[in-house]
Amino acid sequence: MGSSSNGSRHRNFKNALIAFLAPLPSILFYLSFLNHYHDNPNCLSPLWNWCFQHPLLLSHILFFLNVNVLFWVIGFIQSSHWMIDLYWTVIPVLLVHYYATHPLAEVNKYNVWRSRIVIFLTWVWSIRLTHNYFRRENWQWGVREDWRFTDMSLQYGKHWWWISFFAVYLSQQVFLMGICMPMYIVHSENKELTIWDLVAMVVCVSGIIVAYYADTQLHDFVSRNQKLKEKGEPAVPNLDTGLWQYSRHPNYFGEQLWWWGLVIFAWNLGCGWSFVGALINSMCLAYVTVLVENRMLKQDYRAEAYKLYQKRTSVWIPWFKSSLDGKDKST
Repeated sequence: MGSSSNGSRHRNFKNALIAFLAPLPSILFYLSFLNHYHDNPNCLSPLWNWCFQHPLLLSHILFFLNVNVLFWVIGFIQSSHWMIDLYWTVIPVLLVHYYATHPLAEVNKYNVWRSRIVIFLTWVWSIRLTHNYFRRENWQWGVREDWRFTDMSLQYGKHWWWISFFAVYLSQQVFLMGICMPMYIVHSENKELTIWDLVAMVVCVSGIIVAYYADTQLHDFVSRNQKLKEKGEPAVPNLDTGLWQYSRHPNYFGEQLWWWGLVIFAWNLGCGWSFVGALINSMCLAYVTVLVENRMLKQDYRAEAYKLYQKRTSVWIPWFKSSLDGKDKST
């Protein structure tokens, strides 16, 4: 028992250290660029001048090399792609600070208050999601990877080592860079604050609050079921209370509100095209919703209850339960 506990602590410390060190190449490179720029902004080397002229392309290159390549190598060595799940909560924070501090953003003289609002909201969103990640993982680092990656590794077998680079990492770059595009726009366009900025704030905050309560209710439900199993008692087949009585996936709905709230910030700045990232993300989440529900239906103890739940409850957008055959058959 003691040896197993020591091994678990060692693995936990090792994974925490890896997670903290992994983004350092990009951070150190960017700080070096800032240092050279501020020392002599009028006489930059070709490399630093290119970094100054192309902030968006530079962010993509850093993402590709540091996340896609380095994280993939780490995942390949560890036989677990757990780190990208954790960094979903961190990368938007890194990106919003990158966009805010890039010298070209300063030249464009973006609205400081809008920038502060978006940065603050991004931190709140990240803290909520990071807390939920560690709460779900029992405050451990890298205990497991996303179950979808595990399923795909079984599906693709010996080819998974190279397919994972595209399925797990390159695809994440498309999603994350796309949905974070409003953060770039906020720091590249200048306009006085308007009522639409308030609307965007309300939508973002509403999304964070809905996702927090939905995830908390789900965590409490899973924890109660775990205790029942430990006692040898039957588990409750389905969560249909709280926010979950109005939506089958209120946590997903809250998360989408957050990203679409950022789109409103960008739309107000004349860049409505930035909705594409949020739209693609929503479409992918719709596919994930199907996978999650199919997984629920494969569990014998909850299949019937979940089928009834599907018939009566809205998928994403919270709404009142529908009746069956004209009668409310809730139990």
